[in-house]
Amino acid sequence: MTARNPFKTALAERRPQIGLWLSMADPYQAEAAATCGYDWLLIDGEHAPNDLRSTLAALQAVNAYPAHPVVRVVEGSQALIKQMLDIGAKTLLVPMVDTAEQARAIAAATRYPPQGVRGVGSATGRSSLWSSRSDYLNVANDEVCLLLQAETATALQNLEAICAVDGVHGIFIGPADLAASMGHRGNPGHPEVQAAIAGAMKTIIASGKAAGTLTSDPALAQRYLDLGCTFVAVGVDVLLFVNAARRLRGQFAGAGATPAASGPSAAY
Repeated sequence: MTARNPFKTALAERRPQIGLWLSMADPYQAEAAATCGYDWLLIDGEHAPNDLRSTLAALQAVNAYPAHPVVRVVEGSQALIKQMLDIGAKTLLVPMVDTAEQARAIAAATRYPPQGVRGVGSATGRSSLWSSRSDYLNVANDEVCLLLQAETATALQNLEAICAVDGVHGIFIGPADLAASMGHRGNPGHPEVQAAIAGAMKTIIASGKAAGTLTSDPALAQRYLDLGCTFVAVGVDVLLFVNAARRLRGQFAGAGATPAASGPSAAY
């Protein structure tokens, strides 16, 4: 049966997918973002304060819209992956994958036996729509889209082997951690880092897997797309908000500034 994951299909067909990072950990904001025309939305469980229930709420909030939710787990344990799949996540992004051995273990966690080791309990879960999807166990393995983050110098050394792992559909280059790993912490735009990213993307694309990344620089995002990168996130919700809020406040510089000594305690 045909897998029901349009994002996975788009990656396989090498159709560029433009995404937005959701770091506010709020379902109301996630739903608002889902109306903005992005192809995918990253629900961040690694560097944002999301847990299982808030991730579920975000999945429910965006469900009525075309934007495809991608869930980034905090780490790639078998138990956590099982939980995320059971609440209805179809596409997972797993951080800090350095070796093919790690990649194989994570891929196995996303699949039911005999191809993998995922525990069978979907009958009571959102993934099967509480058993109303009678075909779920037959299509679930094909429905999952697994994306792994290569974000260290070690990962890049092992990139070809990671790409060769069955059950991995895309590799996401993490610029910030890669820069730190290469001795350029806080400077992902460093020429050495950018050269490494470009080389990694070429390796990923040549393997037949989808390449992805995140950048808030529109010109850099276009460069990655021109290199053949398929899934590119072009902004982060919380940064879009605070940057817009700061610009707006800056239009009224000097007006109504709160003295440093004041605050809640000043009323007592």
